[in-house]
Amino acid sequence: VQLVESGGGLVQPGGSLRLSCAASGFTFSSYGMSWYRQAPGKERELVAGITSTGGSTNYADSVKGRFTISRDNAKNTVYLDMNSLKPEDTAVYYCHALRYVPGMIIGDYWGQGTQVTVSS
Repeated sequence: VQLVESGGGLVQPGGSLRLSCAASGFTFSSYGMSWYRQAPGKERELVAGITSTGGSTNYADSVKGRFTISRDNAKNTVYLDMNSLKPEDTAVYYCHALRYVPGMIIGDYWGQGTQVTVSS
């Protein structure tokens, strides 16, 4: 199982980035996918999530209206489009895959993370 994030980097405030997470080794289309982030000295927090079919999404209040999560099940890839970036968005961003049924987790996987730095 692999989740490989890419697209991070240094961007100025107000700029945009697109993160990608390429999945392999499991049935991607059966998993809900999420992006989390962790800033230095802070706990990891949920940024955005998307259901297995892409029919439903959810966002942290801090990123609503600026970030968009999407997925392409044909490419086994989930994306996070980040616009109007702020210095407080600086963090390591992690891709997460989860599949569960009532009472049991079928699969729970994390990527290695990609650094996003928002600074002038």
